[in-house]
Amino acid sequence: MNLEALLGLLQGQNLGKLAEQIGGTDGQTKNAIMAALPALLGALNKNSNTPEGAQTLNNALEQHDGSVLNNVAGYLQNPDLKDGAGILNHLFGGNTQNVANAVSQSSGLDTQGSLKMLETLAPLVLGALGQQKKENNLDAQGISNLTSNLAANFAGEGGIMSMITNLLDANKDGNVMDDLTGMIGKLFGGNK
Repeated sequence: MNLEALLGLLQGQNLGKLAEQIGGTDGQTKNAIMAALPALLGALNKNSNTPEGAQTLNNALEQHDGSVLNNVAGYLQNPDLKDGAGILNHLFGGNTQNVANAVSQSSGLDTQGSLKMLETLAPLVLGALGQQKKENNLDAQGISNLTSNLAANFAGEGGIMSMITNLLDANKDGNVMDDLTGMIGKLFGGNK
């Protein structure tokens, strides 16, 4: 699984269904995906870079085995927003709203639509990771390597992930979300 495969799941009819769910246009939805994925992958990568974080993610992937990817269209008609909110809370904590605001600024979606986008995408991203865990029999270290590879793969597709990674905790205050929130909007030009 690579990032192109995940992005491929959200094109055509699926993109239209997702746009309907979040109340945006196809263009706004694409922009929101391109803002939300680096934020999600960056947080997953950062969390899995410690042995404890990698084990926690490994355990979470037992429940997110990739089966959601068998019927993305069906999932997008009735996304599990509660699961998505739980994932976001684990990844971003009290900064989830700030991330949604940044996605909103970069995509033109309203904040509510951006939050719903994040809540919808989070289980799909974990499902993609879970599918890889299952197919490749990955342990916690393998999951950590996978998130690092995905982050590097995304950086290779245009440098977005590497820019975000370099900006994570730019002010070295121990809180990456304040830095990430401000920068996502700048990276994507904020087309309101």
